Amino acid sequence: MTAVLNPEQIDALRRIDSPTIANAIETFEVRPRVAGYVGYDIRCIFPDLPPMVGYAVTCTVDSTTEGRKGIGFNRLYEVLAEAPKPAVVVMQDVGQDRLHSCHAGEVMSTRMKGLGAVGILTDGGLRDAREVAALGGFQYFCAGLVVSHGNPICVSVGDEVTISGMSVKPGDLFHGDVNGVVHIPDACASEVAAAAYRVWAREGETMRQIQARVGAVSGRAELIH
Repeated sequence: MTAVLNPEQIDALRRIDSPTIANAIETFEVRPRVAGYVGYDIRCIFPDLPPMVGYAVTCTVDSTTEGRKGIGFNRLYEVLAEAPKPAVVVMQDVGQDRLHSCHAGEVMSTRMKGLGAVGILTDGGLRDAREVAALGGFQYFCAGLVVSHGNPICVSVGDEVTISGMSVKPGDLFHGDVNGVVHIPDACASEVAAAAYRVWAREGETMRQIQARVGAVSGRAELIH
């Protein structure tokens, strides 16, 4: 069952950067360290926005296969309307040519935002960056930007999907900023923000020690980023 947080808990997560969230998750030892986040093939298109926090609404999409039939995007919008909020629309490309794919632009993003989405995460392309930036508060995480929408088809809604090697189930909670996107496991979702503040405190003390001993190496504990 998806762990649904209250608005105060969501707001607390929005005040924390995604790397610190990732570090906080590690302290609960609920998964391997090299799991639960996208790779550097996924770009943050609006890096100046605050962190995106939301629950996954999943679909598979294709915009590069001529003549393919789908179920229509209205089904996606229906599921999005009923999903926990805030929502993140997660779109896995299943077409023939992901390099030239495009799965949303100004029109679809406006529709999604109106239904409670705060962003899109896809392993394909997106477009209309200036127009979507003007919407305010709607984030793009994607492989890149393209100019044409091609032949957009929604193939399925509500399936488990894979983005950049990361498995995504409907209702999964995600946190994303300029550094990338990380999945917050249900097992620790309600405790991650508090753990992140503890991480900040430890890192602050480490930085003070480093700055106090600039140039010193021997006898020091190994430091990692």
